[in-house]
Amino acid sequence: MTNPLKGFFYIFTGLTLIFRADVRRYAFWPFIINVVVVVLLVWYAVEQFDVWLAWLLSFLPGWLDWLRYILSPLLALSILLLLFFSFSMIASLVSAPFNGPLSLAVERSLGASKATEEDTDTLVRSSIKAVASELSKISYFLIRAIPIWIMLIIPGVNVIASFVWLIFSAWVLCIEFADYPMANHGLEFKAQRQRLQQARFQSLGFGFGVNVFAMIPVLNFLLVPAAIAGASKMWVDNLSNSKKQ
Repeated sequence: MTNPLKGFFYIFTGLTLIFRADVRRYAFWPFIINVVVVVLLVWYAVEQFDVWLAWLLSFLPGWLDWLRYILSPLLALSILLLLFFSFSMIASLVSAPFNGPLSLAVERSLGASKATEEDTDTLVRSSIKAVASELSKISYFLIRAIPIWIMLIIPGVNVIASFVWLIFSAWVLCIEFADYPMANHGLEFKAQRQRLQQARFQSLGFGFGVNVFAMIPVLNFLLVPAAIAGASKMWVDNLSNSKKQ
């Protein structure tokens, strides 16, 4: 349960699951929304990336100007991770009503749920409340992310902040996508975090896998459905029985 490499590869397992005949129709709308958000974000990032990087480097004092060659790649990586993280959150928010049903379809395909297709279709119609859950996750993220963003513009401290952001984004991305299978089984947000903490390293591994997947061209169009399917597989394999271990 604590193997980070196992967690890392769950999203790639999820990629194979969304193409199963009994799953792919539930992955359709998350995929379409994912594509639209990716295209818009990439266009915006290309337009603004140099401006953001120059702004962050402008906080560097003149006598530390030599550090910009070291800090530039770190800050660039931080901006990229922030962009892809934002993309994941936005795409999940917009596709929230379809994500729970997709997770349930994956569980049914794995033989871990007795829900029928009719049950899953009913969940599509009744899962508007998933949007409220998304807003709760965004609040959780912002409260903790803003101090890290402030650290990113403080010379010297921003080196450490880049690594803190990498770990934090992995944790929050795991929470983001693991929410759907756990919410389907009645776990509230606090209980979800406690369950993930019981498999902390595997959870972080999954989040890192999502980060890497998000930066792979073409594949990142499938990020949201693949991540939800991967998180559902992780739930079935380990998290659903974590209290017994």
